[in-house]
Amino acid sequence: MTLSSINIGDVTIANPVLLAPMSGVTDLPFRKMVRRQGAGMVVSEMVASNEALRETKGTMKRLSREPDEQPQVVQLVGHDPYVMAEAAKFCEDLGADIIDINFGCPAKKVTNKLCGSAIMRDLPLATDILTAVVGAVSRPVTMKMRTGWDMDMRNAPELARIAEDSGIRMVTVHGRTREQKYTGQADWSFIRKVKQAVSLPVIANGDITDRSKAARCLEKSGADGVMIGRGAQGRPWFLAQVIAFLDRGERIDDPDIVRQRDLLLEHYDLILSHHGTYSGVRMARKHLAWYIKNLPGAAAVRNDLVKMEEPQKVVDAICDYYARMSDLMCALPAGDV
Repeated sequence: MTLSSINIGDVTIANPVLLAPMSGVTDLPFRKMVRRQGAGMVVSEMVASNEALRETKGTMKRLSREPDEQPQVVQLVGHDPYVMAEAAKFCEDLGADIIDINFGCPAKKVTNKLCGSAIMRDLPLATDILTAVVGAVSRPVTMKMRTGWDMDMRNAPELARIAEDSGIRMVTVHGRTREQKYTGQADWSFIRKVKQAVSLPVIANGDITDRSKAARCLEKSGADGVMIGRGAQGRPWFLAQVIAFLDRGERIDDPDIVRQRDLLLEHYDLILSHHGTYSGVRMARKHLAWYIKNLPGAAAVRNDLVKMEEPQKVVDAICDYYARMSDLMCALPAGDV
């Protein structure tokens, strides 16, 4: 299997293994970590269109970028076509290279406002939003959705056709309905129906947590690439491993335990610098837990880390834990690591 590049308007993605937008996760520090290890494209956290127009502090932080983040992809969510269009123009003016429209978020606090995957129950409104956003900006516009609202309304192929007719340049499909949220298994085979419905690049998303699953996902879906979300949490190197496997059949090992420690500490420092000490210490806790979750004794260490308020104490605890893990790995017989 060889990965082929895709074109999103005038933007070429050489390796279509993409980092999914995740609220509270894919902030600038995390995107930076994933890009440094290797990724085809990364996407911002979801940004509420009305908050973008108000230029709230939190929204502007979510929209922050670095010059080498190319392309910059901003995902917008909302239900008012005019507000979505104005927010897209605002993001374009800030330097966004691609605008992504969220029709896939299953969170109740989003769908209760008739946003995210709730839009899939109202295709005329979806059409109005797509048309308004595409008409408002000169940059390419993409869309992310689910297979449908529930098993009785799996209308992703129909919405994909509407999107293509509206000028959307790429569609990403999470292989579950909104009602499933994250339960059960992603239906990669259903994504093939979306691929068959349009001539656009189609990206498959959901349950891609190892290299073999990425390959099976592409085989079952017929998609042009994959988008990885939860599979990258605590593993900023994972997308690079998937690219190597899909493109060249190469299996790149996980970083050794010392390198994993160094990446964690680098990520922690980026979080503190970006969010400030008070917020950063708290926001980093989930990332620390994800990095160590598959290591021995992780639960006890996690319980200690979440109580710590001083960054240096956190760093010391991390270094001590990884030193013990390094000693343990060295003591194991070859083949047991």
